[in-house]
Amino acid sequence: MTTTLTLANMADNLLNSAIEQATVWGPKLLLAILTFWIGWKIAGWAGRIIGREIDKRDIDPTLKPFLISVISSLIKVAVVVTAISTAGVEASSFAAILASMGLAIGLALSGTLQNFAGGVILLIIRPFKVGDVITVQGFTGKVKEIQIFLTTIVTGDNKLIMIPNGKLQNDSITNLSALPERRVDFSFCIGYEDDIKQAKEVILGVIAKCELAMEIPEPTVTVGELADSSVNLTTRVWCETSEYWNVHFHINEEVKFALDAAGISIPYPQSDVHMLEKKA
Repeated sequence: MTTTLTLANMADNLLNSAIEQATVWGPKLLLAILTFWIGWKIAGWAGRIIGREIDKRDIDPTLKPFLISVISSLIKVAVVVTAISTAGVEASSFAAILASMGLAIGLALSGTLQNFAGGVILLIIRPFKVGDVITVQGFTGKVKEIQIFLTTIVTGDNKLIMIPNGKLQNDSITNLSALPERRVDFSFCIGYEDDIKQAKEVILGVIAKCELAMEIPEPTVTVGELADSSVNLTTRVWCETSEYWNVHFHINEEVKFALDAAGISIPYPQSDVHMLEKKA
């Protein structure tokens, strides 16, 4: 009988303690959850507001995704700290926990921190901006966004490539859009029996008719190589950077038509085979 009463008293004590703790911590926990939810919404709302303000002002669009990411992340960190403090965890205790976890977090996120630092350096040095066409890490495409940890580019066949900023920072970057003018290089092959001067005149005539080709610097056609089966004419034409591929495709096609019309051959690799007949 005594044992039964003792167990009943223990159960009552545990129930009373649980109710007391729930009374003390329940409102704090609910308030912390509410704080976290509202703060997270505010972070997203702030990002959209910043994006609209950047669009209204004369600010380089390259900065837009990076600034939104940074500010949203800072707000979210502040929300988490505020929610934890609201739940009743003392700030000093929370700081001690963060300090003890700092080394482990730093080691675990070393690559992420490197990407963040790379993004900051890219925005300071500005080797490229949104809309530029670049070649990096073996990919060529138009820069879509420079985010807090990575940069996204879109290739010519509409593939989305995401490259960590840390790799961009430590790699060679070729910016194909940085300068207003580009040179288009061709190599046209003619036969050894064809007239080089005539071929030059035909090619220069095609270039002169191309409205996208620039007159200055002057186009050039020179003998670049005496190959095994052909004489290769190195042709160089300048144009606006945005018109590079239009000039490339147009002149290639028109030169073929013009050389055919002039009776100038475009040879292909060939070999002479001599059959030796053994006499009886």
